[in-house]
Amino acid sequence: MKEMQMQHSAELKTSDIRMLMESYGEDVWNYAYVITRNTHTADDVAQDVFIKAYQHIASFRGEASVKTWLLKITRNTALSYLRRAFLRRVVLIGEPSPGTGQNGTMRTSSSPSAESEYMERAEADELWKQVLKLPAKFRDPLVLCLHHQLSIDEISAITGLSPGTVKSRIYRAKQKVAAAWKGAIEDE
Repeated sequence: MKEMQMQHSAELKTSDIRMLMESYGEDVWNYAYVITRNTHTADDVAQDVFIKAYQHIASFRGEASVKTWLLKITRNTALSYLRRAFLRRVVLIGEPSPGTGQNGTMRTSSSPSAESEYMERAEADELWKQVLKLPAKFRDPLVLCLHHQLSIDEISAITGLSPGTVKSRIYRAKQKVAAAWKGAIEDE
């Protein structure tokens, strides 16, 4: 994926923020949804992330990629939303969106049959449900690794965990999803 080049200035132009939103909006929203499990909250978090990026561009030191910086802001913002909601005693458990598996994947020139497309989507949705059932400490590193394709060091920077802990949690998350997936297939 191409990395957006950002001017390291004290302020961001409107065109720069628009480019940030176009380049990373889907990643930010998807990660916010994984953390909050609520489409409306993910919308609010994503909007706040880009407002914070606009307001705090001077704090971007360029030590990490723009994507890593935005995902760290996303994580902190989403966790803040959850803490506030918990304190207000609001339940933030939403239904997983069936369309969340569509992340700009490219189709080949020959179209798959409707049946195979349905089966593929059903399997992807079931896997996504298994991932969303994981405790946050396993879910977050797994999603950052597999969906956002971040390195262990980038995930470590976002989550504040040591690289060894990140590796361990990704491994354990994969084991848990595989076990749940195997159980779901055997139940059929």
